[in-house]
Amino acid sequence: MLRLAIAPQQSAFVGVCFRTLAKEVAMAALTFYHAIPSRSSVVHWMLEEVGQPYDIKLLSLKDGDNYKPDYLAVNPMAKVPALKHGDTVITEVSAICTYLADEFPQAKLNIPIGEPRRGVYLKWMFFGPSCVEPAILERAFPRKEPAPRGAAGFGDYDSVMDVLAAGTGAAKPYLMGEQFTAADVVIGSGLRWGMMFKLIPERPEFTAYVARLNDRPAYKRATDQDMTHQT
Repeated sequence: MLRLAIAPQQSAFVGVCFRTLAKEVAMAALTFYHAIPSRSSVVHWMLEEVGQPYDIKLLSLKDGDNYKPDYLAVNPMAKVPALKHGDTVITEVSAICTYLADEFPQAKLNIPIGEPRRGVYLKWMFFGPSCVEPAILERAFPRKEPAPRGAAGFGDYDSVMDVLAAGTGAAKPYLMGEQFTAADVVIGSGLRWGMMFKLIPERPEFTAYVARLNDRPAYKRATDQDMTHQT
């Protein structure tokens, strides 16, 4: 037990400090709802990059854990991932990654509000779910007649690939230059998954970029943990 010798006039101040610290520690509790394999592996990597302690609640999609009442109370969409931070619940991969990057700025995974570069950073954060993923799904499950380009939020598959190639080709070594950010987690995960299933071409820009990300210790830790949980 820690004992402090303080003057009487300091006791009130120290008491306030301890109560504030206790509140901050309590609010730091992160609970991660995860299924292997699934999109939630993106958030697992992100949590390892953030470096804050977190608890994992593993769900079995095969057994329908995501449709059980206790999880539907967390995410009525019955999808993973989900994250609880204190009383706050966040769902959707890019939203969770954005939240974590902003909530824990000491990890330097965001571009702070007020910096002009934040606009480009946010573009990449949401290019993944808004353009990359629907383009991949369009390729994986082709329709007899593709949706008109003007009606599809992602435009068309080739344009998405060209924008990705330009961004990753210019990465030095990351999308935002020397700084690794949550945008690399989102875009890198989409590229890795897409190339794995032959839904994204193995362009030199993509393979070189993903190879750099695969070397990150946090990615390796998350991957090793998933392999352990899966077996």
